[in-house]
Amino acid sequence: MMDRRHIFETEARKARSVRPTLSRLWKEFRGRRFVLVIVLGLAIFSAWSQVITPDLIGQTVDCYLTPYGQQQLGGPQNMAQAAEQNCWFDRQTGPLSRDDAVAGIRHIVLLLVALFLGGAVTTGLQFYLTRWAGLRVLRDLRVRVFEHIHCLSLSYYGQHEAGEIMSRITNDTDTLQQAISFALVQVVRGVLLILWLIYAMFSRSVPFALISMVTVPFMVWATVWFSDQARRAFRRARREIGEVNADLQENIAGVREAQAFLREEENIARFRQANAANRDANIRAVAFTSALAPTLDALGYLSVVVVAGVGGILMLRNQDLLGTTISLGLIVTFVSYTQQFNQPIQLIATLWTNIQSAIAGAERIFEFLDMQPDVTDKPGAIEMPPIRGHVELRHVTMSYLPGEPVLRDVSLEAQPGQTIALVGPTGAGKTTIINLIPRFFDVEDGAVLVDGYDVRDVTQASLRRQIGIVLQDTFLFSDTVMNNIRYGRLDASDEEVIAAAKLAYAHDFIMALPQGYQTVLGERGTGLSQGQRQLLAIARAVLADPRLLILDEATSSVDTRTERLIQAALEVLLKGRTSFVIAHRLSTIRNADRVYVIDDGRIVEQGTHDELLAAKGFYYDLYMSQFRREARAPSNGRGAREALGAKG
Repeated sequence: MMDRRHIFETEARKARSVRPTLSRLWKEFRGRRFVLVIVLGLAIFSAWSQVITPDLIGQTVDCYLTPYGQQQLGGPQNMAQAAEQNCWFDRQTGPLSRDDAVAGIRHIVLLLVALFLGGAVTTGLQFYLTRWAGLRVLRDLRVRVFEHIHCLSLSYYGQHEAGEIMSRITNDTDTLQQAISFALVQVVRGVLLILWLIYAMFSRSVPFALISMVTVPFMVWATVWFSDQARRAFRRARREIGEVNADLQENIAGVREAQAFLREEENIARFRQANAANRDANIRAVAFTSALAPTLDALGYLSVVVVAGVGGILMLRNQDLLGTTISLGLIVTFVSYTQQFNQPIQLIATLWTNIQSAIAGAERIFEFLDMQPDVTDKPGAIEMPPIRGHVELRHVTMSYLPGEPVLRDVSLEAQPGQTIALVGPTGAGKTTIINLIPRFFDVEDGAVLVDGYDVRDVTQASLRRQIGIVLQDTFLFSDTVMNNIRYGRLDASDEEVIAAAKLAYAHDFIMALPQGYQTVLGERGTGLSQGQRQLLAIARAVLADPRLLILDEATSSVDTRTERLIQAALEVLLKGRTSFVIAHRLSTIRNADRVYVIDDGRIVEQGTHDELLAAKGFYYDLYMSQFRREARAPSNGRGAREALGAKG
């Protein structure tokens, strides 16, 4: 167990690094990467259409507007400069007529319109295809998380709150969805645009390109620093929202207890504290993301001022810049280049903080998926044959926490068809024993055998499908009564469900419900009494027809009359089956074939009910103390207790 925890901690540390997380996220796209290849092609075209726009605008100035304007002012002195421009549309050097200028400008305008329309269409396709692929990846991730929830051992759920686990499948995946559906496309387009702009700028003029990028190092530093701070804040925010969900789920589930014990104000105060911690974490993250945008804006404007100022001064002085002829069109082109260059940097920086939040969510998802169950099928595990019912615990020692054994050298045996009763004070280890039989936990020492097979040598599924369990805390789903009973055997017909309900004495109260067996129950069976919920759980076990039956306080929450009915049903149900029964009402186990008395993790007595009473030991003291308490209780008290059992 310690080795598995060490493995998990190692994997968790790996998941908290950005590069491995992104690498694992990329692997989730396998099978849909062809869509991302198409998106990349569309992004390349979109970036190219934006890169050539400044060049076309510069050509409009240098190839048509400036030469024609100079002619109108009466001077062809700079006509040679126009001929040197790399115009997209051929034109003869020399005097430029008005019609030639208008035609050239018209061609460029039409090309710009086509580029803008093409860019809009490709951008829309990029978002659609990325969202299409991203939603399917997230669907698969949610399914994997849900599957993993069912694979983890019960020990995990004893250490983690349900709301915090739910947060990973809801909030964390939602955050990841926003990044994949929107931010990822924008970042890819921005990176491609930056690379293409760098190529275009250096192709036109190396000196001017360097001047245009004078503030880039500061932008990169600001982006890295702010993003790192934001990622840390988002990690904390993801943890805090998990705490908020956990607190919310717990208070919704326990709202009746909160009202009964007047704990509303204390619970509200605790929720406010958790919500405030989540707020503070998000405010810290927002503070860094908000500070980044104006910082990059200021640096971007500064670079535009540098390009316009240096270019304007050189043009007015009619000076070259390291062999580059300075013209108004060149200045306009590089001002536009600089603005375009700054925009994707600012966009990436802004969206990168959102991606940091998504990475934090992905880390938590992968961290959960990396968690290995404590109980797993060993390599080569066999299918459990049909169970006859011989169960044996051999010198079993069991601990939930290292160094704190719950069971100490426990040995017991049940022959096929026997009813074994486990009694003892609360915390003695009774429930732990019955949890070892279906292998919800593994023993620390010793062995649990079913029909001579060590439960660690067979698959969990083949073992558990032959074991029926009725717990003290009955869980019913938000579904019809019919489907809640059928949960024990999904292929059962309606007639079989009704027959099981009759055997469990649940048919009469079910027929009294508004829609009978088709009545939809509220969450956890809201609307039914505790006794009625217990009867449905017994009907579920009856329908499953298991070879081994485990009853953990199965009659503890019903009134005396209902208990007698259940006992009659159990006599039929238990016949021919091996069963383990835990009951605080010792009168309910008089007919058990063997009674094991558990105290402090050890078996202190064993025998039949009559034998243990005759021995006048630990069991006798338990039985007599309970008998005396019931004898002292007034008849009206018993009636009140039964009424409470009927109403839940």
